Amino acid sequence: MSDAHLSERELIEGPEPVDLTDEPIRLSNHDPEADPDAGPQPSRRRRIALTVALVVGLAGAAVLGTAGWRIMEQKDTRLSTPDSVAGLVRDDSDRARSTAEYLRDGFAADIDLDRSFGTVYRDPAHADRPALVFGGTTLLWLPERDLDSLFGLMADETGRVAGLRTVSAGRFGGVMKCGTTRGDGGDFAICGWADHGSVAMAMFPNRPVDDAARLFREIRETIQTRG
Repeated sequence: MSDAHLSERELIEGPEPVDLTDEPIRLSNHDPEADPDAGPQPSRRRRIALTVALVVGLAGAAVLGTAGWRIMEQKDTRLSTPDSVAGLVRDDSDRARSTAEYLRDGFAADIDLDRSFGTVYRDPAHADRPALVFGGTTLLWLPERDLDSLFGLMADETGRVAGLRTVSAGRFGGVMKCGTTRGDGGDFAICGWADHGSVAMAMFPNRPVDDAARLFREIRETIQTRG
C-alpha cells in the first residue's frame, strides 16, 4: 500500500476545512467600546435612557401610589353633631336651628355634597362666643383647591377674608386654614378644613384666630370619623 493512498484517505475522511471568508479574524483583544476616545456607543445611550425612564416612572408611580392610598384612607368620612364638643354645648333653640340651616343650605349650594350639616355650639362661660359650624362629606380630589374656593365665596359675601393662613390640621390630616372676616357684630375668626372625604367651615365671633384654630381642631377631632 503506497504513501499516496494514505494521504488521499486522510483528506477524504478528515474534518471539513474551515471557511475563513465568512467573518473577519480578530487579531487583538482590543475592545472598541472601552476606547475612551470612541465616545458613547448607541447601545450605551439606550441603556442610560431606559434607566432614566425607569427611575422617573418609579418616582411617578410612588407619587400616584401615595396619593391613591391617601384618597382611599380619607374618602369614607362621617360627620356628626354631638350634644357637646370641646367644652361647647349644642344650641337647639329655634333661633340657632334657623341659623344653622341657613349656613348649611348656603354652603351646600356652593359645593356638591353627599351629606351636609349645620349646627351652632354655645360656650357656657361666654354667651357672646358661639361656634357656627357647617359642612359635609363628599369625595374631593383636590381638597386645598376646593377649600380656597370656598373661602373665596365667603369673601364675596362678607367682603374679604384677611390674614388667611394654614394651621395644623391635627390627626386627621388634610388642610386647615384660618383668617378673619367682618360681620354685623364686627370682625370674627373663620376656619375651614378639607380632606379627600369632607369639608367644613366654622365662624367664631369674639375669638382670636389662634384660639379659633385650636377650638376648630378639637371640634373636628370629635365630630369626624372614618371607615
